[in-house]
Amino acid sequence: MSGLLALLDDVAAIAKLAAASVDDIVGAAAKAGAKAAGVVIDDAAVTPKYVHGFSADRELPIIWRIARGSLFNKLAILLPGLLVLDYVLPQVITPLLMLGGAYLCFEGAEKVVHALAPHADHQIKEDFDTKDPAHLEEDKVRGAIKTDFILSAEIMTIALATIDSPNFWIQAITLAVVGALITIAVYGAVALIVKMDDVGLHMAARGRTGAGRALGRGLVLGMPKLMAFLSVVGTAAMLWVGGNIVLHGLEVTHLWAWPYDTIHHIAVAVSGAVGTAQGFVEWLVTAALDGVFGLALGVLLIPVATKVIGPVWAAVTGKRTAAH
Repeated sequence: MSGLLALLDDVAAIAKLAAASVDDIVGAAAKAGAKAAGVVIDDAAVTPKYVHGFSADRELPIIWRIARGSLFNKLAILLPGLLVLDYVLPQVITPLLMLGGAYLCFEGAEKVVHALAPHADHQIKEDFDTKDPAHLEEDKVRGAIKTDFILSAEIMTIALATIDSPNFWIQAITLAVVGALITIAVYGAVALIVKMDDVGLHMAARGRTGAGRALGRGLVLGMPKLMAFLSVVGTAAMLWVGGNIVLHGLEVTHLWAWPYDTIHHIAVAVSGAVGTAQGFVEWLVTAALDGVFGLALGVLLIPVATKVIGPVWAAVTGKRTAAH
């Protein structure tokens, strides 16, 4: 009897420990998700532009492919990689993030250059060449997954920095939970956004009331404008997030803290002068100046990428950029 009681005590102790661990994971995941909310919003804004211009029947398959790539980025590459780096060589995480931020600046600036001067640089690949839809879809999916990798790295790094527990397994499980939930939330929202025009068509054709049919027609007319707006927001988000990553990295590594500090002081001064909604104004000014920095850096990187990195990469891999 005493042995049975001792066993029950052990089981109860294990159950309490497991419950405490679950609470730690849930609490850490919620905290990490909240900290990464800004990047999550950017991720959701960036993605819809990758299905722009495709037929309706290809939208959800493209989103599903990008979502799978995003999960693979987070769970198979970034999660173990960040945990190992955090344990073995934590000082390299910030420089790697800065490289990712610079890539986002380059990609965002590339979109801006194409919009303002589509033929300014024939070495830059044209993003909306629809002569070969199958090739275009593959290209878009690859580009989306590459961009997602940078944003996912930022999300997972923020999450890792937020987790207070020294326990390796709690860190790993929390990162996995954060990565999975954020991916489901982002790409679920994107799927809803891109299919709202189909919902509008259904409502306009089969709505039982005049108001319902009118709402459906409004969705059909409004969704192309919303998609175009999200495409602009997505490009701006690349520049903002990329610029912020690089600036913050320069400040953290003490390489050049002046830009980061100057932007912070300007944002505080402007928000203080406005006097209302100071937190929002400070964030808005910071984001705008980070975006300006990101655009300037990206424009500087375009010739480096197309004239130096691109040809070197082509020579190493044997791939050649198509002539324009």
